[in-house]
Amino acid sequence: MSSNELDVTLTTLVYGGDALGRLGDGRAVFVPFCLPGERVRIELVEDKQHFARGRIVQVLEAAPERVAPRCKHYGKCGGCHYQHLSYAGQLRAKAEIVRDQLARIGHIQNPPVAEAIGAASPWNYRNHVQFHLDPDGQLGFVRSESRPATNAILPIQECHLPDETINGLWPQLAFDGKSGVSRAVIRTGSDDGVMLVLESDVPFVPELEIEAAISIAHVFGGDVLVQAGEDHIQFRVMGRDFRVSPTSFFQVNQIMAEKMIRHVLACMPASSSTLLDAYCGAGLFSAFLAPRCGRLIGIEASSAACADFAANLDEFDNVELYEDAAERVLPALDIKPDAVLVDPPRAGLERPALDALVRLAPGTIVYVSCDPATLARDAARLVAAGYLLESVTPFDMFPQTYHIESISVFQSKILQST
Repeated sequence: MSSNELDVTLTTLVYGGDALGRLGDGRAVFVPFCLPGERVRIELVEDKQHFARGRIVQVLEAAPERVAPRCKHYGKCGGCHYQHLSYAGQLRAKAEIVRDQLARIGHIQNPPVAEAIGAASPWNYRNHVQFHLDPDGQLGFVRSESRPATNAILPIQECHLPDETINGLWPQLAFDGKSGVSRAVIRTGSDDGVMLVLESDVPFVPELEIEAAISIAHVFGGDVLVQAGEDHIQFRVMGRDFRVSPTSFFQVNQIMAEKMIRHVLACMPASSSTLLDAYCGAGLFSAFLAPRCGRLIGIEASSAACADFAANLDEFDNVELYEDAAERVLPALDIKPDAVLVDPPRAGLERPALDALVRLAPGTIVYVSCDPATLARDAARLVAAGYLLESVTPFDMFPQTYHIESISVFQSKILQST
């Protein structure tokens, strides 16, 4: 054992994928690709005054839930974090992490976190994958550890998260290192629809010869140029078709998205006079909520997503849409919504948006979160403003990774008491 190596016992999985242990001086040490209960030999890669980070050298005593990773790149590629943990263990860990964040950051005693809803298959579930290109034009992902900028991308030969169509296509892609392409995004939709989106820092990219009928779009400086096929891809969710443009967000795990839609519908009032959908995107939730309310108001900052929203909800006469940031729109609204759905990015609700939401005083707030830390912060603010956190349900939208989606339901204490 070298002088920079030491043995530690790990106790807890923390948000971000690392396992937590303690050094001899009491400082926390964070080590990826390890599990609670394991004794491991590590090499310190970051040694700070109050904490340290380590790289696993050897597992001395393995946890019972440790399994063999499926991918040969695991541990070097930064895309997956939990392939060494059984899937049942992943679900338990994610529910416990949400519970810990709500208790520790949100100061909510005994947070009502349910068991995590798992995926039918924890492999080959992604309908949308973003590949980075290394300096030689090879497709890959960001490495799990910090490396020099010229070596930050790990070229790959396999990946077990994309669906079969994507895995059949991406090995066909070849780029010259000087093509200017920095990322290649592949999406698969309904009816065998496939879209390739090339992102670059130059106005033109080379033409591709691909033995497949797919749509190809080039994104440069915010502009989208369709090089082949359609200017959008179509997804069918719960019997509805959704148009999604090259730069619009859409859920990458369609089966889990349907489970989340059904949960949102169950959490919302059966009927409402006014319902607000903030961060509504291309209208995935709004399309199923619109038939249940007299008036639905969507808020979305992305122009591309707003165009998709308008197309996807064109059949409804009771739908309105504001194209702007929620933190600007919400404070300007003069409405009394019965219920509000929020689905913010990882940063959570900006303070002006949350304060305006409290002022609007809906009876029910359904919060779709992709980051338990910012959910916990916002939950504390909502509870302090007079809301009861009724339930939190984690959904495993991203098996094999540390990412956690959840749906929380807040009910107004004021309206409950009247």
